[in-house]
Amino acid sequence: MTDTRSGDSAPVAQVPPGHSSRQGPGPAGAPPGTGTGTDTGIRPPARRTGAAGLDPVDLEQAAVFEATYSGRAAVPVAIVIAAYNEEESVGAVVAAAPKALCGLGTEVIVVVDGSTDATAAAARQAGALVSDVPVNRGQGAALRLGYHLARARGAAFIITTDADGQYASGDLERVLAPLVADEADFVSGSRRLGSTTSRDRARNTGVVVFAALISVLIRHRVTDPSCGLRAMKAGVSASVVLDQPQYQASELLIGVAMAGYRLKEVPIAMQARHAGTTKKGGNFLYGARFCSVVLGTWAREFRSTKTKRS
Repeated sequence: MTDTRSGDSAPVAQVPPGHSSRQGPGPAGAPPGTGTGTDTGIRPPARRTGAAGLDPVDLEQAAVFEATYSGRAAVPVAIVIAAYNEEESVGAVVAAAPKALCGLGTEVIVVVDGSTDATAAAARQAGALVSDVPVNRGQGAALRLGYHLARARGAAFIITTDADGQYASGDLERVLAPLVADEADFVSGSRRLGSTTSRDRARNTGVVVFAALISVLIRHRVTDPSCGLRAMKAGVSASVVLDQPQYQASELLIGVAMAGYRLKEVPIAMQARHAGTTKKGGNFLYGARFCSVVLGTWAREFRSTKTKRS
């Protein structure tokens, strides 16, 4: 079955009866979706270069990945992880991922983002399907490739989690369940609705401030705009513009909201890292860059929406 929006061609995993893979209403006037859904309006593919809106590096790595895992049967749920120098923790994260969620089979896809350690080997040994990208481009770029790989393998649903072990495997079903029940098209975890072990006042304050800002911009209440544990119907990931190489969480959230998809937050527990340190820099730099992405993405999507209406 071929997804005419994204250029992905894959044996779509079968969703058991009673589990809708409908992609939600989408914006007014959007073309009908095909992909993993069965009806209804998905935005056109992301405005980028190459098949499925990917860069040359993505296309090269996707071809290698497909050749490596073409004999593996498709499953409905892909758990996508971007990993950069996480050899100490990624194996445990992969091994802890459930083999089934909400009654649907799962597989773990790890996109190694130019690591200089044994992250790729650790992920493979733990049972993940691995795309070992030779250059470091950022978490956002790695996740964009991971979404493509999941769609190409026929996933109906995509979950993301971090390689550092900050999100409990028990919360994966919590973010997936509203999609399977067709209550939402995109679900994000929220440490504010749940819990966090972080005592970093600056980071915790930043979550509150940016949640308020984004809530105003997209006219939908958000409590945690930077949670790495989230889930979406697979076609949604192909229909929004994902240009950010690093701070993709807010770009994805704003793009999905302004495209008219149904959003939901669920409480999750955010834990301390298993090992290593954050790759996102100090609090000031992180906050400044995050703010830039939030405002830039909203302006881009607002202009796009305004153009479509005119």
